[in-house]
Amino acid sequence: MTDLAIQIPEANRRLDAIDRKILTVLQEDASLSVAEIGDRVGLSSTPCWKRIQRLEADGVILRRVALVDQNKIGLGISVFVSVESADHSEAWLKTFAGAVSAMPEVMEFYRMAGDVDYMLRVVVADMPAYDVFYKKLISAVPLKNVTSRFAMEKIKSVTALPVPAA
Repeated sequence: MTDLAIQIPEANRRLDAIDRKILTVLQEDASLSVAEIGDRVGLSSTPCWKRIQRLEADGVILRRVALVDQNKIGLGISVFVSVESADHSEAWLKTFAGAVSAMPEVMEFYRMAGDVDYMLRVVVADMPAYDVFYKKLISAVPLKNVTSRFAMEKIKSVTALPVPAA
């Protein structure tokens, strides 16, 4: 591995310094024109566009989205839900993962190592909405334990990954 590139195992290609700059710029503001991105990373429009297309084709850039303030659309409560299961079979997981993935309140869903099996980040309007979600969750499949932790204040929240330097 050189100082100029890092290995991307999924795509089996390397990211050079310009690719990393493009990723950093796009994570900050994906609405910029290709010309503006090119100016910021030291490329003209065509080579910049080709690199962006390649990063998308390689699956490095998954999609471009607008970030919405959850409070301004009436989703004022964030809940971190820990789930423990007594059943660790593949069939149970498939059913559970399908049910949870279909719940629009679930923003993130992880299988964990440690003292809990699954962790969910859930956003809802209020406590009655969380109660509806909770009842839907516990009726989906048998669960050993569900613990809900309510966020009182968001101190830091970022979407941009720290693109590693080579």
